[in-house]
Amino acid sequence: MVIGVSAGAGKSTFARRLGKALEIEVHHLDRLYWKPNWVEASKEEFAQAQQDIIKHKQGWIIEGNYTGTFDLRAKHADTMIYLEIPLYTCLYRVIKRWLINLGKTRPDMGEGCEEKMEWSFIKFIYTTYHARKRKMRERFRQYGNGRTIIVLRNQKEIEAYISRIENQKRKIAN
Repeated sequence: MVIGVSAGAGKSTFARRLGKALEIEVHHLDRLYWKPNWVEASKEEFAQAQQDIIKHKQGWIIEGNYTGTFDLRAKHADTMIYLEIPLYTCLYRVIKRWLINLGKTRPDMGEGCEEKMEWSFIKFIYTTYHARKRKMRERFRQYGNGRTIIVLRNQKEIEAYISRIENQKRKIAN
């Protein structure tokens, strides 16, 4: 599982890079949740799509938070990678992502969900950031037994982690 403290933590980008390094298919929860034109999937549909991945894929990376189905993924994950990037970086990245992708649908989003920005989204990030950090620590205590939990707190740690994975993969290939 690749999860993050907030939107803008870099979950999608990190998951793509990790998937490439490990040669494991990446599944973005936003693609499963959002139908064309920002229509939400039902909770049942969303959960079933995740179950299909968990049950039928040999090795998987599922990226995204979606706390309503966190338990479903956590029970089957052997590793949780948590990006706890500073709030100001998350806000900067969300605004940058919006400006870069105006009028486009990102590859990690549902079809037909063109990039948009709403003040309520920025406010949500800002007002829930610290509470989400506390809640994630509770989840790690709950799901930590028997799982590897990796916390990456900045871009330097992210780069070092991806480099380690890539180097390990090269050593195995040689």
